Amino acid sequence: MRPCFARPEPWLQAGKYLCALAGGLARRNGWTIAEHAGDRAPDKTQRLLSRAVWDTDAAMGTVRRFAVAGLAGAARRGGRRGTVIGALDETGQEKAGTATAGVQRQYLSCAGKVANGINTVHLAYVREHAGHALIGARQWIPAAQITDPGRSAAMGLPPDLEFRTKGQLAIDITAEALADGICFDFLCGDEVYGSCTQLRGFLEDRGQAYVLRVARNFRLTLPGGQRLTCADAAGLPGRYEVRSAGTGARGQRWYGWSWLATASAQHYLLIRRHLKTGELAFHYCFVPEGQPVTMTRLIRAAGLRWPVEEQFRAGKDLLGLDESQVRLYHAIARHTVLVMAALAICAVTAAQLRHRTDTQAPPAVQPGQRPPADTGMIPLTTAEIARLLARPSLPGAAVHWLAFRRRHQARARWYHQRTRLTAAKEI
Repeated sequence: MRPCFARPEPWLQAGKYLCALAGGLARRNGWTIAEHAGDRAPDKTQRLLSRAVWDTDAAMGTVRRFAVAGLAGAARRGGRRGTVIGALDETGQEKAGTATAGVQRQYLSCAGKVANGINTVHLAYVREHAGHALIGARQWIPAAQITDPGRSAAMGLPPDLEFRTKGQLAIDITAEALADGICFDFLCGDEVYGSCTQLRGFLEDRGQAYVLRVARNFRLTLPGGQRLTCADAAGLPGRYEVRSAGTGARGQRWYGWSWLATASAQHYLLIRRHLKTGELAFHYCFVPEGQPVTMTRLIRAAGLRWPVEEQFRAGKDLLGLDESQVRLYHAIARHTVLVMAALAICAVTAAQLRHRTDTQAPPAVQPGQRPPADTGMIPLTTAEIARLLARPSLPGAAVHWLAFRRRHQARARWYHQRTRLTAAKEI
């Protein structure tokens, strides 16, 4: 990231900042980061985020290319390409007061309710059988703050900043990734992005396949010309096939699946039904001409969207993604980029070590199968890599607990998967 900085001093301070993020601090603010870095006061840390001259967008591009190249290289070494997904989602951070850029009362997924805070749209790069990392971010800013000259200046908003919906921010992030030559098999997102007509049009114009969640009242046209909502389409005569959305920590994630063709030869509706509750989820899909179209391929894409939530959890719990104690627009962006850099380092390292650190026993194949004498250990995860960075010297107790956690998780995973076989037999 050195070329992104006008002078070497801020670049060196950014390295200290990143190390402090991964240093296992109880709280990450200007004081604790400065103390971890060995500074006599928090001035250098505050200057790095607010006044130092460096190109935040270029730094994000560097992080993006590093993460994609690292995960792609790990996949090649493992000999399994896997499906490549771009997962769009937003995450929030609760804030006090009204002086922070983008702050207002809004729904925050992290709080699960309407609260005072900020929201940022992220793009995650998910490579099946390798790993995942955050590769793009844009903070959402309310229109009222952009159009108010006084508040805009106080919050450090760029003079040319225009109001963008979350779907439009997703377009900006995706455009940057595609401009870098990054290829996705599918773009995935929840209803916020599936309902954005501009996003769908942007992806279709570029021949980018997508599997986007849509609401039950989303309307589509069937081959016969009939216009229906998704909820009405789910009631049409047909059958659901029980298939797995992918392997989770507890085994296969079984759902009932059905799909419908639409009046357009390139659009489909994929319906997911929860086997116990009967809850329905709808995915509007686009597959360009010339690409294979199967329900299996669409199900695999829909099931690979969840790793972006893992990135949010690791970023917040281990690296302080939601602890940006700053108010200016560009300062929040700089904190986000440095957290993404730390996450990318951990994700790429875990992906490169996966085949060397995965010693799990083969999964159970029968419901009553006896457990093996040694279930082995799960591979090093992004979270464990972050803990290793926080404890570089690794005294004996830390080594013991590192192995204990991985062994215990492998044992729990084996038993969970065996239990799931009973449900699979019933299915």
